[in-house]
Amino acid sequence: MRPVGSKYLLEEPLGRGATGTVWRASQRETAGAEAAVAGHPGETVAIKVLKEELASDPDVVMRFLRERSVLLRLTHPNIVRTRDLVVEGELLALVMDLIDGPDLDRYLRRNGPFSPVAAALLTAQIADALAASHADDVVHRDLKPANVLLAGSEDDPAGLRPMLTDFGIARLADSPGLTRTHEFVGTPAYVAPESAEGRPQTSAVDVYGAGILLYELVTGRPPFGGGTALELLQRHLTEEPQRPGNVPLPLWMVIERCLRKNPGERPGAENLARALRTVAEGIGVHATPAQAEAAMGVAALLGPDPSPAPVPGQAPAGASDPTQVLPTTGRPGGGAPAYDPDAATSFLPHAGGPGPGGPGGPGGGGSDEGATQVMPPMPPGTPPGDGDGPGPEEPHPWQTQLRAARDRNEQTQIQPLDPEYDPLRRRPQRHVDPQQHQQPPHQQQPPQQPRQRARQQQQPQQPYAPAPQHRPEPRPQRYEPPRPPAPRREPRPPRQRSSNPMRIPGLGCLKGCLFMVLIFVLICVLVWNFTPLPEWWDQGRQFWEDTKDWVGDAWTWMTEFGNAAEELPTELPSDVPTELPVNN
Repeated sequence: MRPVGSKYLLEEPLGRGATGTVWRASQRETAGAEAAVAGHPGETVAIKVLKEELASDPDVVMRFLRERSVLLRLTHPNIVRTRDLVVEGELLALVMDLIDGPDLDRYLRRNGPFSPVAAALLTAQIADALAASHADDVVHRDLKPANVLLAGSEDDPAGLRPMLTDFGIARLADSPGLTRTHEFVGTPAYVAPESAEGRPQTSAVDVYGAGILLYELVTGRPPFGGGTALELLQRHLTEEPQRPGNVPLPLWMVIERCLRKNPGERPGAENLARALRTVAEGIGVHATPAQAEAAMGVAALLGPDPSPAPVPGQAPAGASDPTQVLPTTGRPGGGAPAYDPDAATSFLPHAGGPGPGGPGGPGGGGSDEGATQVMPPMPPGTPPGDGDGPGPEEPHPWQTQLRAARDRNEQTQIQPLDPEYDPLRRRPQRHVDPQQHQQPPHQQQPPQQPRQRARQQQQPQQPYAPAPQHRPEPRPQRYEPPRPPAPRREPRPPRQRSSNPMRIPGLGCLKGCLFMVLIFVLICVLVWNFTPLPEWWDQGRQFWEDTKDWVGDAWTWMTEFGNAAEELPTELPSDVPTELPVNN
């Protein structure tokens, strides 16, 4: 058991949802004046503990506290009453009445769809709950069979009373930190088109959900299905539902009106409840002709809600900010700024077009100074030439920068590489200090062969001069500061060798082998001591000995049998007659 606050104690979980977990709980003491229902110790209640990501969001906590009074005053016979709200550290919980019956989704899977009359009456009670919540400006936004609990006995379908739960959860979960522009609050199979498109939402989204729920109560499945959420949303936006064969025409008229794509064409929740009861009376077995005629004219009862409840935090449909008029900067002559809504559209002034109307006035013209120029204006701080711009002999500053950029791009050129600088044709030379590796003067050169000495005497002694090669001079890089010389890398200190110069080849492999042998021995000891292997060994050895004894006995018996067969006489005795007497 886990305490929630100082007045409640969680006992066991009843179900999990997208926003939290519902627990069966007991009340330890009477609640204070802040709760809608004080209760008494030992009373059983249901507590929905919201998920951690909701509880850790400050915006959700503030919304939780701000809408406390709205959720506590929402009471109706078909709404699960919220008794108390608990805020404790990072825990948010709603204390509600406990309904022992199943939810509508589980009932449908277990017992199948309802009859048209039962479905109409059940949905009418749900519409009554929606009408009461819309009157308090509370929109459910997640109406589905899993959020409808059934109070009463399952053996008597007529006595089942739907109880709508999870009111206000959508309002708490609709936080800027948790939802984005491309997300929506609700279930994809029951979401309204305006919610899927991110348009402003009103209480009409609950009426759309009630239409889908009514369709599922009669047929056992929602009108739109799909493999992914995106496919479901696309079908909600583009497809129209098709009438099943077992749905009466008056009931289909109600479903079709609730599933309109335009929210303004859907009926209000109060009108929906009245129309469903009229349809239930007109399509029943004991319906009178007047009731049947009233059911066929149910379209007249499905009027839209004149003032739908908006979803908090969203602008109502069609609302927009008025267009703001920027103030004028004033006239060049120093006159006061004025705005004339009936005046003609003004043009931007030219750079220097003189005219009777001043610079840039409607009368200015005849000069090319205001035409579009190729070069941008002079940057600030540039020394002027003869006039306001550079002189005729001087380049424009922007031209100088463009030429500099073009020169930098042309520095990389394809030229033949000198073989001396080709790293693939010469071996890299190590940097050797000439003072350390200078040849001693007393060292003699090795004696040359006689043939080599004769060849050197025939050739004239002349200094070696390599053939001159054309080396392209590197083009100096302009507009680039000289690079500092790279710091010389310090020599690496000599490696410290061990005091023991002896090395054992393969010592690392030997250590690994010894370690594996040790592990194998340890495993064998553990298996021998903690498994029934010794008993199996004794049993196997006893079986082997028994088998060996049996084979030995069989071999002894076969040997004795063979010896007895060899000892039998091969000739008959002389006193035994060889011919039998014949009786005449």
